[in-house]
Amino acid sequence: MKVLTHILSYLPPSSLSSAALVSRRFYSVVTAPHAWRIAFSRFFPGPNASPASLGGIQARSGTSSEGCFDGLDDGVHSGHPVFARLTALASWRSEYILRTRLLRSLARGKPAEGPGNSSLPRSSSNHSPPSVVTYNSQLGSLVNHLHANFGTGPSLRYPRFMHGADDVGAVSTSNLHLGKPESWGLSGVRTFVQFDTLDPGGTHWGLGPGDVVAVPNVMDLSQPFGMIYGEGFPGGRVYFRSSEEMRGRYLTASVESPAMELGIPKITSLFESVCSVWIAKSSNVRLVTGGLIDMLVGSSYGILTAYSFGGTGVLDPRIGRGEVTCRWVLSPGVPIISIQVDDCYNTKRRTQGRIWAIALNALGEVFYLEDIPKRRSSDRSRTMDEEQLLKLAWETGRTVYWSLAEPTRRIARADPYNDTKEDWSYSPRSSWNGMNLTAEQLVTETQDITKFLAFKPMHFRKVCEGWDMRRRFEIDFAGDDENGGGEAVFVFGCGLDEGSTADIKRFIRCKNESITEDGDSGEGCPSDILPASQLKDTLFGEVTSTDMDWAVMPRSLLIPPDIKCDLQANEDMDHWRITELSLPNLGSVQITSTAVDMSTFALFSASEDPLLDMPGLSTASSPVCSPLQQASQQSGQSYVPGQRARFIAAGTATGVVVVWNMRGPVSNTLNATNELSPVRIIHTESPQIFCLALSALYLVHGGNDGLVQAWDTLASNMLPIRTLNSRFSSRARRRVLQAEASIQGMGTNLFAAGAICLDPDPTVLRGVVSLGAHLRYWSYSSSAADQYARRKRRLRRSERGSNNSSDRFSGTGRGALADYIENEKLELAREKESRRKERERLAGRFGVGLLGSEEEVLAYARMLSEETFRADEERKRNETEGQNDEVAGSSDGDVWSSETATPEGSAVGWSSALGASPPDAGGGESTQAEMDLDTAEAIRLSLLNEPIHGSGSSSAALPPKNTSLDTFPIRYVTRRSPSLSPSRGTKAATAAVGEAGDLDLEYALRLSLIESGEKEEFPVLGGDGSPAGARGKGKGKMRVS
Repeated sequence: MKVLTHILSYLPPSSLSSAALVSRRFYSVVTAPHAWRIAFSRFFPGPNASPASLGGIQARSGTSSEGCFDGLDDGVHSGHPVFARLTALASWRSEYILRTRLLRSLARGKPAEGPGNSSLPRSSSNHSPPSVVTYNSQLGSLVNHLHANFGTGPSLRYPRFMHGADDVGAVSTSNLHLGKPESWGLSGVRTFVQFDTLDPGGTHWGLGPGDVVAVPNVMDLSQPFGMIYGEGFPGGRVYFRSSEEMRGRYLTASVESPAMELGIPKITSLFESVCSVWIAKSSNVRLVTGGLIDMLVGSSYGILTAYSFGGTGVLDPRIGRGEVTCRWVLSPGVPIISIQVDDCYNTKRRTQGRIWAIALNALGEVFYLEDIPKRRSSDRSRTMDEEQLLKLAWETGRTVYWSLAEPTRRIARADPYNDTKEDWSYSPRSSWNGMNLTAEQLVTETQDITKFLAFKPMHFRKVCEGWDMRRRFEIDFAGDDENGGGEAVFVFGCGLDEGSTADIKRFIRCKNESITEDGDSGEGCPSDILPASQLKDTLFGEVTSTDMDWAVMPRSLLIPPDIKCDLQANEDMDHWRITELSLPNLGSVQITSTAVDMSTFALFSASEDPLLDMPGLSTASSPVCSPLQQASQQSGQSYVPGQRARFIAAGTATGVVVVWNMRGPVSNTLNATNELSPVRIIHTESPQIFCLALSALYLVHGGNDGLVQAWDTLASNMLPIRTLNSRFSSRARRRVLQAEASIQGMGTNLFAAGAICLDPDPTVLRGVVSLGAHLRYWSYSSSAADQYARRKRRLRRSERGSNNSSDRFSGTGRGALADYIENEKLELAREKESRRKERERLAGRFGVGLLGSEEEVLAYARMLSEETFRADEERKRNETEGQNDEVAGSSDGDVWSSETATPEGSAVGWSSALGASPPDAGGGESTQAEMDLDTAEAIRLSLLNEPIHGSGSSSAALPPKNTSLDTFPIRYVTRRSPSLSPSRGTKAATAAVGEAGDLDLEYALRLSLIESGEKEEFPVLGGDGSPAGARGKGKGKMRVS
């Protein structure tokens, strides 16, 4: 059975499905998931792929898109492949068939079916819609922010996009139904300035002198709700424009009115800059939080502020648009550089106590939030001013607590001489009401926060390690360990600063554990709350035993009673396990972009996964009622096809893309750090990776040279599946280098691919990419692999004088022309390669083209013809000599016999058999005459060999049996050339015999007439060759007297 399964795994999907019809045994093997899993592993090697192992694939497939999936890797490993599923109720068979079909469709690039719209470029009602649409965003700068709403249901065919450029603060929207930008965002444009304009000699990222924190302006987009923009220079503000309004507004800034008794520190807004922003992409978080958390802003002071879109519908209508709702101090003095929120957050995840918001600061500390803030009811009949709204926001923020992931806590620099008495690994932050702090403790906490807010960036760089404001981080909110935890935080050290190296760490939360620092079981204090031994009198005054109750109490007991969480007192211990993501054989690299798989089923947690939620995977369900009886015996994520994997990718400054599995193996112990190897390493032709996008099916990279290509993350082919946009000309690449060689080390590259957005449904092959200020949208048919693949290359241009179609090139400008020329070169090279392969196939099978030029072929054919002619002549000569020997032997017996006749007559045989030589044997007659003699001799000999039936005069005319051949009168007459007339009847033969007096031929004709039953004898020829007794002349019928 194993051997049969191994053999069947080499078959393609269609053949493997057909093998089930052979017999009952084959059916049982093919329908089992093991055969399909082995076949899937063979076709998609994944992390086991290498150029050496896939050399056969590339050799058999070549560069053409038609055959790039024809090869199979022989090295199959027994491990289960990891990937994100394409469908909800997937199996190994459906994944194998659907994935190969979609990849072939993407390689073919046939346009998807859609409604004909004359407003689309190059489309009409008579032609199918184009597969690629390119139009101008009218922003005039590099578009590096994209958010798309691809729609569901009836609006699935008309995606809507929002695109922005953060260097100028411009945003516009577009509808593919119109094929051009809309008016929103292009009217009422507000001009923003950058820190470089205000202070040309200033240093970004808190480096240099370290007096201020300045970053490039930040932006975030949401197609349903609008845009948010933050000014990254000291004194910068936050700008918000709703998608329902044509003009935007500045949001409420910090007010210098501290209230120590309320926990409000003193904030100097003149030196505060905006370092990170976030806006809701869906209405999930908005509905769960009641409209309190719609936008988040992180400042250089480590303050996190929440804003609202305004109360509409079921939400509180008393909340105004752009109103501040919550405020927290997470890391005073250390900027909040990135914010991530779970856009799929719902009531079920809230009940499970899952993380839904995470913030990262410049020292690499990770803060996370599990609870929902609650706003007290207030009398909104009277209007509240900004100061009152800020106080209410601080009060609302104290209803929840931001926890700190303990492994990410800041590390103080070594102090061997004990110059400072402070422990700089500790930092105060806003407390929450569940701590039950007294008024005195609250005031002391606020004063300590105000003290840290006064520190400059240089101070934290001096006393702490790991200052890096260009860190990146990605979150897997759907990770699930089936125990209430499993969320993963990936922190990328990009290695952009001088002397730093790139490093990537993963922190996975493990709940429901009671583990001490040594890794043994036991009770411990919460990791995000300091133990009693670390509390200082300078922070909360004199500490008593009553004051320490909040510090040692598990946080599960401090959760507000209105949140129904089924947690035990010792089960709220959050522990984080660390994993390092390796970068093998890449040396010192710089990470320039990151991306996460945002497919539909990759965002489902284990409790939301329809495949795990089926009755067949439940231990309480009946196997009879289960739709999958085989799956009912197997439970857990390990038996799900792909093991619920989710990919994360990082692009480097050298054009390399590295892909990992976000949900890879976790360390077994708390203090140990395991290593996660890449799933695939892709070496692109781009000098630098500018942007990335991932789906469950493929990966798309965009380079700074404008090259955009799609790759298979499971490595069914080491070559790109399809080039979505070719690179620009060499002149454009020189401009790219000039732009990047600016004073600040960055510039506006109008040739690069700034951002990519893919459809969350991996079975729909469409997406959008920004190329400078332009947008390119592609939509390919998902069923193109089922269509007949034509080998004939379509014409690049129509026939001259034809009005059926126009030229394929319709763009204007030098860049479009260069792009068209580059595409034509690639197409010609592809056609040349296909012709070369066809010639090799014909030469290997039929020997076509081995001689080269046409003259050599003609010379070779002439040589073969001459050799064939000589061989035929030699064969005839040998056969004739053998026949002559037999005739000579029979003539020695001096007996007339019909069996002693030569079967094939010739001039040589004639002379040998009869003892005389013909007059023309020595040459002088033409070849045609010789052939006539041979024919006549053959007729005579054939008649001699046949028995004669007859009586009377016919039998008397025959010579006696004992008569020798020497006594038979034979005369040889020189024959004239035969007539060119097509008729060769008895009349022509009779005239020739009468003229030459050929008695032998006359005798033969008589015999033939006797055999056919003729009664009339042939007339005797006269001396002149005419019949005896003939009268008259002419061509009439002769009368015999």
